[in-house]
Amino acid sequence: MVFIAIFVLFQSFVIMPINKTEEQKHTAVRKYKGFEIRFYPSATFATINSNAKTYRDLASPGFQRLAGYIFGGNEANTKISMTTPVQMAINDSLSTMSFVMPSAYSKETLPKPNDPNVHIHNTDNEYVAALRFGGYASDKDLKFYSEKLQDLLKENGITSIGNYRFLGYNPPFQPFCRRNEIIVSVEWVGK
Repeated sequence: MVFIAIFVLFQSFVIMPINKTEEQKHTAVRKYKGFEIRFYPSATFATINSNAKTYRDLASPGFQRLAGYIFGGNEANTKISMTTPVQMAINDSLSTMSFVMPSAYSKETLPKPNDPNVHIHNTDNEYVAALRFGGYASDKDLKFYSEKLQDLLKENGITSIGNYRFLGYNPPFQPFCRRNEIIVSVEWVGK
């Protein structure tokens, strides 16, 4: 019983700092049953490309490369704050993992990565459909929730554009209150 109390207390202290982590800015445009439409303004990302074809194969090596960059693996040896979410696009041809850079930085003000496989770029403004789920994500979850979102979009007459992406919000050491999302760009004209 004491162990459980200590564990719950530890988790609450772990979750508090995570809740203060900067999250990529977006606006909820419309809520539907099971998903929502969001507008994401342009943001600056650090991204790696990979031949990985599964979540499992992309997650750890991709995270290590990007973490290396923000933990000082750059020309200025500057530590850059972690933000959320971590974004992954897993495809048969080319997969990517991205960290959103803190809003205080721009592509021009970020230090150059030491790792030539880390690319700094700006995203375009976009509307996305987002579906949330909990727990630890797996390839099976990504497939299931992508298909579920695809079905919900069809039911509501919304056209998706491009590949479905995974957003992860929590560090691996946080077992409770986990937030994951599947997103996809959509055609949106203020329906």
